[in-house]
Amino acid sequence: MPADSPTILALDFDGVLCDGLLEYFQTSWRTYSSIWQPENQTPPDDLAPKFYRLRPVVETGWEMPILLRALLLGVSEEQILQDWSAIVQKLIESEKLDAPDIGRQLDAIRDEWIKTDLEGWLRLHQFYPGVIKRISEILSHVDKRLEASTQLYIVTTKEGRFVKQLLQQQGIQLAEAQIIGKECKRPKYETLRQLLDTDKAATLWFVEDRLKTLELVEQQSNLNEVRLYLADWGYNTIAHQESVQNNPRIKLLSLALFVQDFSAWHY
Repeated sequence: MPADSPTILALDFDGVLCDGLLEYFQTSWRTYSSIWQPENQTPPDDLAPKFYRLRPVVETGWEMPILLRALLLGVSEEQILQDWSAIVQKLIESEKLDAPDIGRQLDAIRDEWIKTDLEGWLRLHQFYPGVIKRISEILSHVDKRLEASTQLYIVTTKEGRFVKQLLQQQGIQLAEAQIIGKECKRPKYETLRQLLDTDKAATLWFVEDRLKTLELVEQQSNLNEVRLYLADWGYNTIAHQESVQNNPRIKLLSLALFVQDFSAWHY
């Protein structure tokens, strides 16, 4: 296979293929209401826009209701952007919260929503323009010269069953082994290493919207050959994007290039 095409393409889901901000906010608000039981069950008008802007600070789902809590307690957006890890830890301790329990509550609320209103839940997810068509091309090997041997994997912190449902709605069928979700309980760099272990001669490209995740991959000496791309249309900030401008390992990738042939992904 030519050097400008991967044998393994690993893609994050949220923030690379799918924009779930509307669903994130609604599920987070339902979870927040269950935990803190506010008098007014309708969120303030300015809460959702703040949540959308601050979504890049969230590492795992259980933090989303905590983000709403911080905002409603008056923590500024600037403080959250600069020091989220300390803020979330302080809230966990001061309010005697249990992170795994919050995660279980959030998942249970999402499960119940899916069970009772699947169509409504699915409608709150929007795939980024062109990505479904591009995935279909890769899976069907439209470009025989470049992509006949490209194996596609979804590597995400979202539960695999949710990813499968959303892709199936778009007509994309992936084998169970191709969707590696939260249930695998390992860092993404370990998943990439395992993918490479299946083929020592493989060339692996990884597209992710979270800079910290890419930096962790960058630190792994046995993943030096993996090409790393930061999706600039996902859940990251201008500061994140500017920080990789001179990074030889992490390439800033636009959606306009992502939906083109691999040869357009200049590295």
